[in-house]
Amino acid sequence: MQLSETDKAFFSDGYKLGLTAVEQGLTEKAIYDAAKNMYGAIDGLTEALLAHAEKENIPVDCKKGCSYCCYQPIYAVSHEIDYLYNYMKKNFSREKLRKVVKKAEKLQDVRSKLSKEEILDHKAPCPLLDAGGGCSVYPARPMACRIYLSMSVDSCKLFYDDPKPDDHYAQLLEFPLQAGRMMNEGFTHALKTAQRNSAEFRIEEGLTIISGQRQK
Repeated sequence: MQLSETDKAFFSDGYKLGLTAVEQGLTEKAIYDAAKNMYGAIDGLTEALLAHAEKENIPVDCKKGCSYCCYQPIYAVSHEIDYLYNYMKKNFSREKLRKVVKKAEKLQDVRSKLSKEEILDHKAPCPLLDAGGGCSVYPARPMACRIYLSMSVDSCKLFYDDPKPDDHYAQLLEFPLQAGRMMNEGFTHALKTAQRNSAEFRIEEGLTIISGQRQK
């Protein structure tokens, strides 16, 4: 696929950030710090876009407590799962961490039995969604969550209630979606240059795997 100059620029930004982790030996801290910097960069971009949207009277309906998007499958790359789990280890009590992992395991058990098509339409709360409709790991949320900016809460509700029709989809701002994807791809590509392979997981799948690995 032919990338635009803008896509190439964001890919390059992500690649450079990933390369800093490679140059530091791909230690857990190096990857964590590099991913944190990448998230900071995309957050700065989305904040600027939101300010511009407000100035131009372009609606962006995302706000705390609105969680329609948190019921659909959410995907993250290996380094993002590591980042999430490390954040939880540092900020959650042992009991809270255990409860989140248990929720992830239960959801993984359900979705692992579904086809790819069925998974895309399956609605269930993210294991990281708290009782008030907020994200319990908001500072560490993966790229997919950071770049999901809806221009219509009604479209999100429609997609939540009935995702089957082709025209039932959330009306999202395209620019942050593409920018975040390109940055994450660049970051992942940099790690691969040092034989650090990455895979994409659903949140519940990744948390189930990593919690099992860390407990061994």
